[in-house]
Formats: sequence, C-alpha cells, structure tokens
Amino acid sequence: MAKELSSRINPSEYEKSIYKFWLDKKLFHADEYSKKPAYSIVIPPPNVTGSLHMGHALDETIQDILARFKRMKGYEVLWMPGTDHAGIATQNVVEKIIAKEGKSRYDLGREAFIERVWQQKRESGGTIISQLKALGSSCDWDRERFTMDEGLSRAVREVFYTLYKEGLIYRSNYMVNWCARCHTALSDIEVEFTEKDDFLYHLKYPVENSNEYVEIATTRPETYLGDTAVAVHPDDERYKHIVGKNVVLPLINRKIPVIADDFVETEFGTGCVKITPAHDQNDFAAGKRHNLEEIVCIDENNKICGNFYPEFEGMDILTARKAVVEKFKELGLLVKIEPLKHNVGSCYRCNTVIEPRVSMQWFVKTKPLAEKAIEAVKNGDIKLIPKQWENTFFEWMNNIRDWCISRQIWWGHRIPAWHCADCSHTTVAKTDPDKCEKCGSTNIHQDEDVLDTWFSSSLWPFSTMGFPEKTDLLKKFYPTSTLVTGFDILFFWVARMMMMGIKFMGEVPFKDVYLHALVRDEKGQKMSKSKGNVIDPLIMIDKYGADAFRFTLAIFAAQGRDIKMNVDRVEGYRNFINKIWNASRFILMNLGENIPAIDENKLTNVDKWILMKLQSAAQKASKAIDNYSINDAANELYQFFWMTFCDWYLELIKDRMFKGTDEEKEQALATAAYVLEKSLIALHPYIPFVTEHIFQTLTGKETIMYEEYPDNLKFNYENEEKGIDKVIEAVSLIRNIRGEYNITPAAQLEIFINTDDENSLKLFQSEMPLIMKMGKAKSILFNEKAPSDCAKSVGNGFEVMVSLAGTINVEEEIARLEKEKKAVEKDVNLYGGKLKNEGYLAKAPANVIEKDKKTYEEAKARLDKINEALAGLKK
Repeated sequence: MAKELSSRINPSEYEKSIYKFWLDKKLFHADEYSKKPAYSIVIPPPNVTGSLHMGHALDETIQDILARFKRMKGYEVLWMPGTDHAGIATQNVVEKIIAKEGKSRYDLGREAFIERVWQQKRESGGTIISQLKALGSSCDWDRERFTMDEGLSRAVREVFYTLYKEGLIYRSNYMVNWCARCHTALSDIEVEFTEKDDFLYHLKYPVENSNEYVEIATTRPETYLGDTAVAVHPDDERYKHIVGKNVVLPLINRKIPVIADDFVETEFGTGCVKITPAHDQNDFAAGKRHNLEEIVCIDENNKICGNFYPEFEGMDILTARKAVVEKFKELGLLVKIEPLKHNVGSCYRCNTVIEPRVSMQWFVKTKPLAEKAIEAVKNGDIKLIPKQWENTFFEWMNNIRDWCISRQIWWGHRIPAWHCADCSHTTVAKTDPDKCEKCGSTNIHQDEDVLDTWFSSSLWPFSTMGFPEKTDLLKKFYPTSTLVTGFDILFFWVARMMMMGIKFMGEVPFKDVYLHALVRDEKGQKMSKSKGNVIDPLIMIDKYGADAFRFTLAIFAAQGRDIKMNVDRVEGYRNFINKIWNASRFILMNLGENIPAIDENKLTNVDKWILMKLQSAAQKASKAIDNYSINDAANELYQFFWMTFCDWYLELIKDRMFKGTDEEKEQALATAAYVLEKSLIALHPYIPFVTEHIFQTLTGKETIMYEEYPDNLKFNYENEEKGIDKVIEAVSLIRNIRGEYNITPAAQLEIFINTDDENSLKLFQSEMPLIMKMGKAKSILFNEKAPSDCAKSVGNGFEVMVSLAGTINVEEEIARLEKEKKAVEKDVNLYGGKLKNEGYLAKAPANVIEKDKKTYEEAKARLDKINEALAGLKK
C-alpha cells in the first residue's frame, strides 16, 4: 500500500503527538560528554507567572531555528530553558490577588506573603513553559531552571559575597529612583522617560536683611520645603554680589546660602537654581560638593512630610504643588508660570512617576566591571549583531553609573547581609551566620531588602550550568555560543551578563549577541492592551498551526527592522504549509512503498536543473542562518520550494510520470522524492512539525531532527542548469505576453523564437516539447520571419514572438488597454505629484511615503507595459 497523507492538513492532529514523541525520545537533551563540537544558547528567562507574547514568540522562534539548524550541522546542542522570579512584577501580581481578598502584604506578613507567591508560582508557573512547547521550542527541558532554585540561589550568594569582599559591592545613603507604587528603589535603566507637558514656575526668595529677591525657576515648587541652598554660576555677573549671602524660604523661614557652582546653566530659567539635595540627582551631587544638609520633605508614599508647614503636611505631590504655588501667589512671590515640555521619568513596571529620593541602598561598582566588557566587544570576543548597536553600547558603558541592586520588596533573593544590633557591624556571608563576625553577638538581623531581579539574571549563563561548582556542563558548554534577545534589554541584561561572566568565569558569557527588533502591529505601533492591538500568539497557533506562525515571524525578522505584524500574513504563510503538504501528498501518492534511487546516468536536464537549484538554495540558506539573516534563509527556501520545485519542476515532470516509460517515471519520482526529502530537512528548523510528520511518512525513519543539513551537496550540472533557466525564461516571456494581451488560457499559440546564438538555438530545439507544454503552444518556429501581427518580448540573447491572429479581437483589446491606461495614468499623476510636493513629504509619516513610492513605481511600470502592448497592436 502506498504511503499517504490525509487529503486536508490539520496541524492540531499531529503537532501535540509529534512534540510528545520528541520529549519521549529525549531528542532535545544535550550530552555534556559528547565528542561533537558544542553549541549552546540560554533562553532569556521569561517571568515565571507570565504568558507568551509576541516578543517571546519571536525570540524563541529564532533560538529554535538556530538550535535545530546546529543539530543538523553536527553540533551537540544545549538550549537551556528556565524562568525568572521577576521580583517586582510577580509581587505586583500577588498583591493584586490578595487585594481582592481585602488584604495587603503587610496584613499577611513577610513569610506568609512569600508563601503565597510560591503558591502562585506552583499554580501558574508552568503556563509559559507549556506555551513555549506549543510553539515547538526544542529546549533541554530536563535542565529547566528557575532563578530562585537552590543551585542558582547559591550562585547569587557566592557572587554577592565575592563582590562585597573585593569592595565592589557597598552600602551607602544615596540618591535613588523611588517608585511609590512598587515601594522600591529602581536602577537608572528601570526608569523610562517620556516627554510631557508641564509648567515652569518662577518664584521669588527674599534675600536676608535686604529688599532684594532672587528669582528661581522650577518644575517642582513643592520641593522648596527641602531646599538648603540657591545656586548660581560663578561667572554670572548678575548674581556675583549675592554669592555668600542667605535667602529666606517663605512660610517656613529657613535661611539658606547662595552658592556658586558651574553646573548651573545660565540660560535656563533665571540662572538661579534651588538646591534640594534630598530630592534631585544634580542637587544631591551639588550638596555633597558644598557640604549641604539633606532635608527630606517627601516620604516613601510621595506625601509631604517633615512638619515644615502644617497646611502642606500629608498632601500628595500634585496637591502640594498647587497649594505651594497658591501660597506664593498670596505672598506676591509668584512671578509667572510658563508652559514647558520636558522628559519625566516613570517606573518601567507600573508607569508611576519616579521621585528622586535619598535612602540607604546597596550598590555595585560597575566601572571596573564595565571596562572589561567594553574591551571584549572592541576586540571581537563578543560580537553584537547588528553591528550598529556597538556605538550605543559603548556610549552607555563608558558613562555607566553604579548599579543600585537593593529593592524594598519581599519577593526575591534576600540580601545576604546581617546587621549587628550591638556593634552596628554588617556581616556578609555565603551561608546564614548565627553571630556577628566582629563582636560575636547573636543579636543580628538580616537585611530587609532583596536583590534586583537583574542581579540573578546577570549570572544566568553560568549559574544555570552549576556555578560555583566546576561542572562538566560548564566545561562543555560555557561560554555559550549565541544569545538571542530584544535590543530593549541590552543594558538591563546583556551588558550585566558580560560584566559578571568575565568577572566570575574569566571568559565572556557568549560569543554572538543577536539583538532582534520589536514586533509591532500592522501600522508600526507598539502592541498594548489599552490600544486593543495585541495579537495573541496562542490564538495564532490554534488557528493556523505553529509552523505557519513561526514561519511568518522568521520571514519578517530582518536585522534591525521592526516586524509589522498582522493576521493576514500568518494566513498567507499557512498557504505555504498547505503547499508543502499537497506537493508531498502528490509525490507520496505516486511513489508506492519504496523510494527509488536516483540514477545519475538517467537524469534529464530538468532533473539536473532542480538538483542544482536545491543545492544552491540549501547553501544560501545555511550561510544566511550562520550570519543571523534568518529572514533571508526563510525567503530563499520559500522561493525554492514553491516557485522552483512546485510551480516548475513538478509541472515539468508530469508528462514523464503519467505518459512516460516505467524507467522515465521512476527517475522523475526518484528525483522528486529526493528533492522533497532534502527540502524538508532544509525547512525543518523553521517549520519543525509538518516537516517531521511528512519526513517520517516519506522515509520511514525515526526522526528528521538529526539528519545532515543539505548544504554540502556535490552536484555539478552548471550547463544543464543554465540551459533550463533559459528555457524557463522563454516560457515566462510567452506567459507574460498571454497575460498582457488578455489571451484566454485555453488558446494554443503560434510561437516564434529567434536567436543568433548557436548554443541557444540547439537548446531551444532540444527542449521544444517542454516549451510547447508549458507555453501551451501549437507550434514553434526558430529563426523564421514572424508575421506583423505578433507581440514580441526580448530575453537574454533571444526574442519571443506570439502571433495574435485569431487569439484576440484587436480592436476590443486596444479599447480595453486604452481604458486601463487612463486609470493607471491617474495613479501615476496622483502619486507622482504627491512625491514632488515638499510640504507633503515634510509632514507625512515615513511608512505612508514609502507606500506611496511603491504604488507610484508599480503604476509607472504598468503604464510602460500598456504602452508597449498598444504599440504592438497598432503597428
């Protein structure tokens, strides 16, 4: 009985069973004792309580393509999976859950709250893993990690202890970015800046013992309660006479000095700047330079505090701002209010406006660590792809500030530091101590803060492989080969992994960093629930199958270019999966039980041509994947399979299959089956489910996964390839004429082919049956004078003419073309005019202009074709 595929493709019928087969056979498992060369990737760990979104889907698809490709290239592949505890994000999720019960985390207490988070992790932590499996991710699931696993927690303590003992971790009262909603400090790169409309308030402070005032300009008048100085530029002649004097703060009557400091911009506002060291980054630095007091006037809940003026006490910031301005107005000390656009920082998690605040925090000295990471990129030990990201990387790393690693939340790695109540000494240890290392007191308590989530994530490439132990896994697979991630976490995560990997392993954590772009909606907008433009990957997988969804992501994943995603594209590439299925089914239906072997002595020119095209496509795809041009490889294979193999080769061999001798049929099928098998292997990294299913049906082998990638074929039929290319060019010209002149598909044509090249003439004559079949010709004459009613098209070294006599009504065709010409001319004039309008070009969005250019070029090309056709008809 012949091997068969069902008449209709239904991915839901085979995807789950195939994935289970892969898992049961442990085909994703990496052997650290293998003699094969190593290739390793660590997954960017998604939030443990999260769900798959388009960014994850793109990320994992690219990684899976690389992992599957490298297996086929003979590598021992470790793709390390895992999830991140995601401190603030996960804590926020659980806080919302218990809020519905009418409770806060403080009602539960620390231990009970943390247990609730673990419970949430147990209940929903497997969701995203199952979703990654539905996508087809070939991770080594036996080695799945979690950033708060016992082993990874041990690595965190080891690193913290070492950095502390070397003086690279310290604790200090310092200016931090404070989120009142998350109730924690944030590092600089966790603050997102957006331009907002605001106001610049001009206020007057009286100079002590004088009728004079200084006018200051500020966006935050409420912080005047914490002012400890007014600063002017030392070279500003307007204010030299008051430097050293005091001004008196209205209502609270605090006397503060006028100081000179060159950080003041004389052109901004009035050139007089209020200094609030406890609530502004620049003011904090100025306060240190001038030994100013740090007066806190806003508490950790963004409420006015300090009892400086009873009426303001306890107000939120915006209410206090209005109240302060109103009081200054009543006192005649409000000069004016100006509109202002400026950047305002918000929490990257909850979008709450950040309040600069001085508090006791833990920091990593990053400068010494950053220097080696910079050097690694400069000397090529780490390659950023696309290369354009290097300048951004260097700019940020050269200006890096110390990293605030403490967070005032409960969920996460608690800082391994114990403070002594008797001698105030801090003991940092790898394991929990029972007494103070300095005085021996047992009256010690652990620091309340937890580490920034990114601290444990920065150890991911080596903590997941067993660090601090020197494991066989580390020996085989570290440094990892490739990191695939979004450019948006280059500094959150990638740079920090570089610093930690080099510091603790003595080697870079990865060799290549592929930074992919973002997945946006079809208009290029960021996807968000509020906009209602979110595309759910799981819905796409359920509706179209994982393969179609993966292939869509891959084919649009051009380096450095955002993906504009819409559902129609997924549907379009589902048609490609259908094409593969139907072509495979056609071949299988005609094969019988066994695949016949190719006999190279019996191959036709067309067979040799398709083998050369297969060889070329596989080689180009392989090279493109190696260069991280994932989309180019996908497009190459798409074009080959659909256009070259299906549209041409399978059509070209049908006469041999159904009308030829047994030997001719056997060789046609042998070649078709061979090309199909190699095509499935080449496509497998992109569309693993359907290729595995068809491959097993076709070959009877256990799995496609470890088949050799077909980029090392040794066919040498260049002359035959060039010959059939020319024949196909001739057929295409005939088909183009048929289309241009609206000739019915059933019409059998009289064709004339003229060429001065002897070899081309022999080629066309020898392949005349092929040209007649594919061109639907009743006759072909070579180098004969063609009648005047012919339509002509010129190829490479030859020309094709098709007699129009009896195939069309010339007058009707001229009328049709003239009508179409008018419509096309309107488009040419409309879009041509737009593209010459400087005002339009200055205001229109870039994507709209690009679309207009494309429409104009297509209309212009069509107009040229119409004019050419009309000229032929009217001669």
